[in-house]
Amino acid sequence: MILLEPITINNVLLRNRIVMPAMHLNYTPEGDVTEQLVSFYRERSQGGAGLIVVGGCRIDKYSGAPGLIGLDHDSRIPGLKRLVDAVHEHGAAIAVQLYHAGRYLHSGFIGEPAVAPSAIASRFTNEVPRAMTKDDIEETVENYCRAAIRSQEAGFDGVEVLGNTGYLINQFLSAITNTRTDEYGGDLTGRMRFGLELAEAVRSAVGRDFMVQMRLGGNDFMPEGNTLDETLIFARELEKLGIDAFSITGGWHETRVPQLPMEVPRGCYVYLAREVKQTVNKPVIACNRINDPLQAERIIRQGSADMAGFARGLIADPYLPVKLSRGRADQIMPCIACNQGCFDHIFRLEAVACMANPRAGREALVPSVMKADKPKKVIVIGGGPAGLSAAATAAELGHKVELYEKSDDLGGQLNLAGALRERNEFLTLKNALIGKARRSGVEIHTGVEADADHIESCKADAVILASGGRPIMPRIPGIDGSNVVQAWDVLSGKADIGKHAVIIGGGAVGIETGIHIAKTGTLDPEMLHFLFLHQAEKIGTLRDLCTTGIKKVTIIEMLPKIGKDIGVSTRWVELKMLDLYNVQTITCAAVTEITPDGVIVDRQGTFEHIPCETIVIAVGTASLNTLEKTLQQKAMQIFTVGDAASPRKAFEAIREGFDTARRIA
Repeated sequence: MILLEPITINNVLLRNRIVMPAMHLNYTPEGDVTEQLVSFYRERSQGGAGLIVVGGCRIDKYSGAPGLIGLDHDSRIPGLKRLVDAVHEHGAAIAVQLYHAGRYLHSGFIGEPAVAPSAIASRFTNEVPRAMTKDDIEETVENYCRAAIRSQEAGFDGVEVLGNTGYLINQFLSAITNTRTDEYGGDLTGRMRFGLELAEAVRSAVGRDFMVQMRLGGNDFMPEGNTLDETLIFARELEKLGIDAFSITGGWHETRVPQLPMEVPRGCYVYLAREVKQTVNKPVIACNRINDPLQAERIIRQGSADMAGFARGLIADPYLPVKLSRGRADQIMPCIACNQGCFDHIFRLEAVACMANPRAGREALVPSVMKADKPKKVIVIGGGPAGLSAAATAAELGHKVELYEKSDDLGGQLNLAGALRERNEFLTLKNALIGKARRSGVEIHTGVEADADHIESCKADAVILASGGRPIMPRIPGIDGSNVVQAWDVLSGKADIGKHAVIIGGGAVGIETGIHIAKTGTLDPEMLHFLFLHQAEKIGTLRDLCTTGIKKVTIIEMLPKIGKDIGVSTRWVELKMLDLYNVQTITCAAVTEITPDGVIVDRQGTFEHIPCETIVIAVGTASLNTLEKTLQQKAMQIFTVGDAASPRKAFEAIREGFDTARRIA
């Protein structure tokens, strides 16, 4: 595979073309390198990554929050050297990303306004930054250079200058955020000046033999912002100044075009890297939603890029490169772009974790290989995410494990979560969990409801109850009518829906059910591609055909906002999809009665009849656990995990199953 072939950037030989781009992890609360950070990156090097880029790393007070990795003082160097040595010990090259947030930095972190090219408010912080003076610009460039020199002293193989995602360099480049009238503003030549002077200064500071790469956004995806055309001009000028490689992404934090959630098709933004590669003669790294190594192989082989960035893919499975090189690609635990453990944690100022990999961020605390002193007979009840995780982990520890699932299909609510085409990565996770359980030696029984007597007859030493949950049926007059169905039945294809459906409940399940129904009768991607290619319809007509189906949907929610249980990094995408598919929402409202032809809604004291053919219930989940009390009387360890304990997300369920299996004694 060309993906596994070596490549050289400047004087740095990479053992393969798999790159782990920089991603803030929140593992360095004081800015100093911690054992958590070292252990995390050590394992990614052990797993076979070619190049690891660490960061973002703040270069001075104004560049980032104190919790970012620090390159702002010489005192940081010993810790950084420890990190570099740990990564080098296992064969990966390591670079450090020089980071400056500009107007994206909240004043609360530094006690004064952030700095930026112009005093234009940030939608990300809702604050107005201070416009940089020429002295500020000169000092900032010097601080970049000092940080780059520190990285050399710490032993890094190179630096990456962050020039994308709406951060400082982007802010100078864009007419949206740069309204300066001096030589650093005006037309594109002026707006490029800061980035070019910065790149030239860093290149000079570290010398010609040290790797310097730039991370660029191929397109800002901002109204009136820079497009690919401007990026290509900037990249050509950067190459002239001696930049050794380019890492290409797209979009600002403020963009309304999704960049990273699972709604984004895999490899959707590779075209940006392809255009840069056709413009420059230096290696190019394609990034964003590249989690499948076979897809990465095609990207490189067809000439769209020289390397592939696996940021979250290597969080989900640090051993992805090793497994690939040993012909075990089917054993890779995939990133499904759920954002629950990575971006949602970052936005809550928590440490990065991972739904697919419960050890992520805990490498120093949770050994990867551990065998039980005394193997036990373990019975797992339930084949959802918690049960599959618990069963596979227990089997890996050396226990003899049997899993019983009363339905004919494994996966539990992952099947419902993956019902939408845009979110079928949940089915990818389901299949990966099943495969891991089978490879670990779990004996799986489907279509079997194991009762207490059966469990006792198995002579189990430990039982893990992961029997999941059931949809709640609220007490509403008329709810027993034939026009009422559960959202779970809609998502699983068991329920028919009339022309107008009212969904009671505006949480994640209600929203996804609403989109699922509203898409009925719309063009699918293959149809759209065919009709667009042959110019069968006008573009506006095609857009309408993609978003206007044959069903009308209304969601009713008691709270002031819908989607409160959806992570902050993906909630806006779900809400945008509701808008795209013309799903109506009514908040601060309660259904007081269900009638044969609709619902009665109380809107803060005003009652309204909404006619519809079908009422869909999506008001939450209740635990389903009928065995715990009976089994507590038996001589065995009893554990309850996942929804069987209390309703929770798949992230918590998988992690709880993993941790519980390790507690079996």
